[in-house]
Amino acid sequence: MAADQEPDEAWMARAVALAEGGRGTASPNPMVGAVLVRDGRVVGEGFHRAAGLAHAEAMALDAAGELAAGATCYVTLEPCAHHGRTPPCADALVAAGVARVVAAVADPDPRVGGAGLARLQAAGVAVSVGTGAEAAAEQNAAYLTHRRLGRPRVTLKAAASLDGKVAAPDGTSRWITGPAARADAHRLRAEADAVCVGAGTALADDPRLTVRLPGWTGRQPLRVLVDAAGRVGATGHLFDGEAETLVATTPAAPASAVDAWKAAGAEVLICEPAGRAVDLDDLVRALGERGVLELLVEGGPRLQASLWAAGLADRLVWYLAPLAIGGKGAPGLLGSGAATLVDARRLRLASVDRLGDDLRVVAFPRPTGGAEGVPPDPPGPSPMGGG
Repeated sequence: MAADQEPDEAWMARAVALAEGGRGTASPNPMVGAVLVRDGRVVGEGFHRAAGLAHAEAMALDAAGELAAGATCYVTLEPCAHHGRTPPCADALVAAGVARVVAAVADPDPRVGGAGLARLQAAGVAVSVGTGAEAAAEQNAAYLTHRRLGRPRVTLKAAASLDGKVAAPDGTSRWITGPAARADAHRLRAEADAVCVGAGTALADDPRLTVRLPGWTGRQPLRVLVDAAGRVGATGHLFDGEAETLVATTPAAPASAVDAWKAAGAEVLICEPAGRAVDLDDLVRALGERGVLELLVEGGPRLQASLWAAGLADRLVWYLAPLAIGGKGAPGLLGSGAATLVDARRLRLASVDRLGDDLRVVAFPRPTGGAEGVPPDPPGPSPMGGG
């Protein structure tokens, strides 16, 4: 069967599956998969594993050798056209004689921004964009958010009872969910570049914020403590040296607290104040500048409610236990929330899965005027240069 008789969607699905090999390791680069198809069969494929290593297209071309000439390259993100740690992939595809490139998503990085597609088209390569765009954009949502908005994708993760309470009135919260849900939360940490908590959670729980999956040997995310007033001492688990720690504070923090954090090995980031709190816009911008693509916010409810109210929450991951706590004194998800139903934010429910006795709910705030961190819906397939 000729390659043009094979559904482009099927080959792109293979490229998306390959790109998963870079989850948790490719950042601050995107996850990218590439498949070279000639005469209806795969002649080369690859994925980007980590910054500084070969890009997906380069791996596929190396595997294909001379068979790349006349082939179609299915790639989940527009090939780069600039020199970084590796040479431009667009040039490599042209030099190899690839006849057609099918890209799922254009790259919003200003160093690329259509230049890779234009270079291919100028060299006579048939180009089309949009096949498999929804899956590829969802896979690289953190990268696309970072490149479009200059900040990380912000995920709010919480464990709650079925009636939406994150703790009992006395503050106890361990353990609301079971082992399967807690293990899945560690997987989220493994995929994140940074994990964040507020001062209240740090004082109440003394969290480690490290990945503790069985056999885990990968990187540890940056631990971010938001403490505007210097309430948290430098003696807890966040300062145990098992992972890097950044304390986001304000000029109101006592010099003694700042000095203690630094002496314990933490980096201290002085943010703009927002009243008596850390300006969260300033914080996420600063994290974006240091290459954080995915920020996982684990607590507490006050910090999460503030990010939600500021329009900085891009994804919700809630673990709901078959437990009813009740009571006005029990803190709930996202604080007091909307005063009226008209003001309530609509969500796009992405998935509901069962983990042991618990439910895992993933939802995204629906865009309001295009200002949200979730990338806009990708376009449908569109040909360029007769592709």
